[in-house]
Amino acid sequence: MKTSYRLDSAIKKLYNAFHNNELNPECCKQCAVGNILDNTDSWKHLSDSHGSLKLNYVGKVHQSFGRKFNGYSPLELLKIEATFLKACGYKLPLYYKNDKPKNITNKDVLFHGLSGVIELLCKMDRIPNVMDYTKLFEVENDKPKYELIF
Repeated sequence: MKTSYRLDSAIKKLYNAFHNNELNPECCKQCAVGNILDNTDSWKHLSDSHGSLKLNYVGKVHQSFGRKFNGYSPLELLKIEATFLKACGYKLPLYYKNDKPKNITNKDVLFHGLSGVIELLCKMDRIPNVMDYTKLFEVENDKPKYELIF
């Protein structure tokens, strides 16, 4: 399957962050978007609150100029982060009194977050979800319908 450079790059960065224990939903440099943007936190100035889908003035200016950050528009970045936080179990926007997972760096919590993000990234690029493994178990005439290629 042919994927875009931005998708390949984002998945590689998220994969490395996950396995190197450098993924933290509450840190703007180590969250999903922070990792996609090379561990920078400049994206946090696009909105007034972490997890919000509403662009602030700065975000609207960048969006209207068609600015891209590692291939993603400001609005796409906010959607990515909100998806990550929701899939990790946060109530949005991020606020200290809102619900959140007990252990924010638990691998299961982070995996759920990454799965949600990768599904969204694939939708943004209009390709099937690369993490959908259900086709591997489809059968036709008692034989696998699809071949597993290594």
